[in-house]
Parts: sequence; C-alpha cells; structure tokens
Amino acid sequence: MRWTSLRLRLVVVFALVALTAAVSASGIAYWLNRNTVLDRTQNAVLKDFRKSLEDSTRSLPLRPRCSELQDAARQMAAGPQNYTVLLIGLDHEGKECAATTNKDLLTLRSVPQSLRNAVDQVRPVDESNHFSHHLYWQRKEIGDVPYLVAGAKVIGGGPTGYMMKSLATERQDLTSLAWSLGIATALALVGSALLAQAAATTVLRPVQRLGYAARQLGEGRLDTRLRVTGTDELADLSRTFNRTAERLEQRVEELSTREAASRRFVADMSHELRTPLTAITAVTEVLEEEADSLDPMIAPAVQLVVSETRRLNDLVENLMEVTRFDAGTARLVLDDVDVADQVTACIDARAWLDAVDLDADRGIVARLDPRRLDVILANLIGNALKHGGSPVRVSVRTEPAERPDAAERTEAGERAEPPEGAADEGGRLVIRVRDHGPGIPEEVLPHVFDRFYKASASRPRSEGSGLGLSIALENAHIHGGEITAANHPEGGAVFTLRLPMDASRLADGAQRADGGTSGGGGEGAEGGR
Repeated sequence: MRWTSLRLRLVVVFALVALTAAVSASGIAYWLNRNTVLDRTQNAVLKDFRKSLEDSTRSLPLRPRCSELQDAARQMAAGPQNYTVLLIGLDHEGKECAATTNKDLLTLRSVPQSLRNAVDQVRPVDESNHFSHHLYWQRKEIGDVPYLVAGAKVIGGGPTGYMMKSLATERQDLTSLAWSLGIATALALVGSALLAQAAATTVLRPVQRLGYAARQLGEGRLDTRLRVTGTDELADLSRTFNRTAERLEQRVEELSTREAASRRFVADMSHELRTPLTAITAVTEVLEEEADSLDPMIAPAVQLVVSETRRLNDLVENLMEVTRFDAGTARLVLDDVDVADQVTACIDARAWLDAVDLDADRGIVARLDPRRLDVILANLIGNALKHGGSPVRVSVRTEPAERPDAAERTEAGERAEPPEGAADEGGRLVIRVRDHGPGIPEEVLPHVFDRFYKASASRPRSEGSGLGLSIALENAHIHGGEITAANHPEGGAVFTLRLPMDASRLADGAQRADGGTSGGGGEGAEGGR
C-alpha cells in the first residue's frame, strides 16, 4: 500500500480509533480495579489492626513491662493479615519501651513523622467527634516495595501501636492486570486493523473498478461500462459514470462521423478537381508557350492564369496528401539514402544551387523514404528562400541517439514533438536549414506548423497555401522524427529536422497494423510565414 493510499488511511484511522478506545477502557478498568483492590486490602488490614490493638491492650496494665508489650505485639502480628507491629508505651518505672516484631523493618524511625504527629494529636471531644485519638494511615515505599503504614493510640491511656503491611501481592496482581489489559488492547488494535482492511476492501473495490474503467475510457475504449449493484452512493456513482460514458461515446461517434465525412469531402473534391485541372494545365502550358506571340494586353492575364493554375494544382496535391495523413493511410517506402546526394538532388531539381549553401559530408547513409525526405527538404528550403533572406545554409550532421543536442532543442523551442514510439536506434540524422532574413516573430513561432497559417493578415492571397510546413512536419512524424523552429542569435530563422537513421521499425509496425501503402504527395514549397 502506498503511504498516500485511501486504504492505508482507512486502516490508520480505524486503528487510531480502536487504540484510543482500548487505551481509555483499559486505563479506566485499571484505575477502578486498583482502587478496589487497595481499598479492600486496606480496609481489611485497618479493621483487623484496630480490633487486635483493642483486644491485646485490654488485658495489659496501664504501665506494662517491655516483655508484656512484646508478647502483645507478637499476638497482634500472628493474626491472619500478617503485618508487622510496633507497640510503644511506658513501663512501671516511667521508661519508654518499644516492642516490634521486626526490628529491620518497623521501628519508630521508619514511621513517617507526619503519621506520628497525627497519631499523637489530641482532638477535642464534642458532638461531631466522640474520640480524642483516631486511627491514621498512609502508603510508602521501602526498597521499591509498597507498604501500608497505620498507627493509633489507645484511648484512656495505654500504648501507641503502629503496623506495617506489605502490598507487594496487590502490586503483583495489579501488574498482571495491566499486562492483561495491554494484551487485550493489542488484540483490539490488531482486530480493528483487520476489520478496517475488510471494510476498506469492501468500500474501495467499487472505487478501484471505477478507476480502471476511467483509464479504459481514457485509452479510447468508449464501450466501457460498470456493473451496478445496490442502491448506495457508490452505485449512484457507477450509474453516473455509465451515463457519462454512453453520452461521450455517442458524441465521439457523431464527431467521428462528421470528421470522416469532412475528410471524404476533401478527398473527393481533390480527386474531382484533378480531371479538370489536368485539362486546364494542358491549356495553360500551351498558352505559356505562345505567350510571346500574344497581344501585349492579353499576356498579363494569361500569365496570371498560368500562375494561379499552378498554385491551384499544388493546393489540390497538398490537400490530397493531408487527407492521407488524417486518414492514417500514409506509409513509408524505405530505401538506403545518401543524405548529401538527396539534398543536392532536391536543390538541383528546383534550380536553387545558386541560392543555397550546402554543408554535408558524403557517406551519411540513412534508411528513409526518399520521396518524403524530398518533400520535407523542398518545403523547408523553399520556405527559407521565400520568406527569409539569402544565403540559405543547409547543414547535415548526425548525433547519438542517447544524447540529443540539448542546446539546439532549447534554441528551437520544441515547437514539434515526435510521435510516441519514435525509433531512434542507431543515432539520429540532423538537418538544419538557416536563412539570413528578419527571423520569425515570437508570436508566430508557436503556429509556424499550423495548417493554413500565415503570419501576416495583410497577405491572405500570397503564393503559399500555408500547408507546406504542416506537410513537412507530418512527413517527419511518420518517420519518427521531429521539426523544430527557432530564431538564430545572429539573425535569421533556423529549422531543424531530426530523423532516425533507420526508420525500419516504424515502417514494419505500420505495415502490420495496416497493409495499405500511400500514393504520392505534393511538394509545395510554401510555409506558414
């Protein structure tokens, strides 16, 4: 059990309550029994001592001899209470005589002075007090042994008697009683703990089932329901959970249906647009070839149609690629890629050789999807050329899998995270694309990878659609990688692409989950700036 668990707290509370009750009951029982035992023993001893003193001194002369006092003391001590006796009187010569049955235990010195003073005190006789002397007693310890000490003076003249009674037997009885009560308290504590455990199990079992069902619901199993029994508060809670789960399942089904319909609409629209776009593109190509022979008044319009047709064609391709990612049908087609050659081919194919400075060592081979890597590079470099400033520098490096470049990750601001289960065994490929433009505004950094996001509201009809960086990020994620964006301290924006050197594990897992493969995708070089 965890120290913060409800079960442990219930057991502790039960135990504390039981311990408090048991200790209180045991303490009260011990106190009552102690008083009862001591009072009973004390009353019996004092009653016997008073009677023995009265009987023994009745036959003595007013001034007895020491031997007679000694005999009287022995006679008193021989009674059933087995106490020690000390008799003090004056003999016929007026000398004080002290007769004791145990010289080592009871002498006049061993009698407390306060008790002797009380015994010798003469009290006035009146209606409320019929005797001038009374019997007094007190308890004391001698050598860790408790004793009852009592004394009285014979009225009308005669010796003064003291007695000392050991209470060791009573102490032993009370000690045994204390041990018994302690054992009973311990048993009560153990019993309460067991009872608390049973009660906690009974109470917490429905709570545990509710927690498990909530976790199942959080993992996407919306058909999770609880079995409801009883009419108590926990049963009401279970019914509430079932109703909530049912409504959530209905709501998610509605949203899923709408989302699927939206994806189908975008996909169908894109497919339907491709046929007329193909025809329009062919016509615009013919018009572009004949642009030099057209009327100067018509040429700008033709050029506008050509550029907008190309932009529309790129947008349709990008939308189709986005729908593949949303539908989960995008798959990797892996091959061993020389990264330097791949970057060079991407730059050369788009005639960017004069505007891009490449820093890449040959011989860095990674197992990736070359088409998707080309899409990522085209979008990152094209975005830097379009929205940044020359020169654009592309660097290719590798880093160990167990220790990513923490400084660069901090610089990049962690604007994008790899998907769960990213494969980075064997190290990671790091490609950085830096421009020398004004950089990315801080308020724009969190949104550079958002779809259709444009930093300036005054450029709603700019050449880019706002899908390029989003598609690049999705292609990085499908490899198990990430893209981060940041501003370089010396100026300009830096986009950092991190991919595993070998994405085979992700590709194999995706194929086991769904054997389908995806088609091609657009490579538009527009971004979110």
